[in-house]
Amino acid sequence: MLSLHTNNAALSAQNSINRTQGSLSTSMTRLSTGYRINSSMDDAAGLQIATRLKAQTSGMAVAMRNTQNSTSMLQTAEGALDEVSNMLVRMKDLATQAADASSTAADKTAMQSEYDALGTELYNVMSNTTFGGAKLLAGGTIASAMTFQIGSSTSEKMTVDMSGSMTTLDTDVLATTANYAAVAVIGTELTGAGTASTSIDKLSTAIASIGTVRSALGASANRLEHVYNNLSNISTNSKAATGRIMDVDFASESSKMTTSQMLLQAGTAMLKQSNSMSSMVMSLLQ
Repeated sequence: MLSLHTNNAALSAQNSINRTQGSLSTSMTRLSTGYRINSSMDDAAGLQIATRLKAQTSGMAVAMRNTQNSTSMLQTAEGALDEVSNMLVRMKDLATQAADASSTAADKTAMQSEYDALGTELYNVMSNTTFGGAKLLAGGTIASAMTFQIGSSTSEKMTVDMSGSMTTLDTDVLATTANYAAVAVIGTELTGAGTASTSIDKLSTAIASIGTVRSALGASANRLEHVYNNLSNISTNSKAATGRIMDVDFASESSKMTTSQMLLQAGTAMLKQSNSMSSMVMSLLQ
């Protein structure tokens, strides 16, 4: 039907052009951003899932840094205790030498001087070893219960409590030397009658206590390493899942954009043709 008021062909062409323009705009946005989902209108459910995955992977990234920092802290403490162990072994050697009848009073005095110096350094290492400005050993972080945040949720925690072992260690080391104090003194651990032999046993006990704490530190550091590896694996797979939801397929979207461009050109041409139908109506009145 020819009509001046209603041009069905033009209306159909306009609707087609509007839909094509919307599709073309969507394709161009996706190709320019690299994301398939740029707003909740694109895929509401997909956006919700991807947001949860992003929050999880972000939290895991922080947890991975936590485990690395915690491992470094434990390694620092273990390294300090390794030096403490070396000093105790040297002190035990001195006590063993002083306990022998071949050692003269002058020899024992010389040995006691070194023994005292080592005792003073024991106090320095145990009291002043720090990590990030915080004390680690005696009265420090290692000497109390530690909680490590190893995941992105509140339930993902790792608790390590070496307070009992550290208290025993501190007591055992204190028993080996009078110089385990802030002020250096002249000790009698090697020069007193029978004290050298007694010191051997005390030093053996302290060395054993050092081994207990170092073993616990090593076990905790190994566990944190496994935690890091597991977090890395989960994070990698979660990022891949997010990418499959959010990222645009450039090949497919480029094809869609080309199709939309061609349809837009064809629709525009047909709209021009449909507008000429009104002139056909006027020709009937001539």
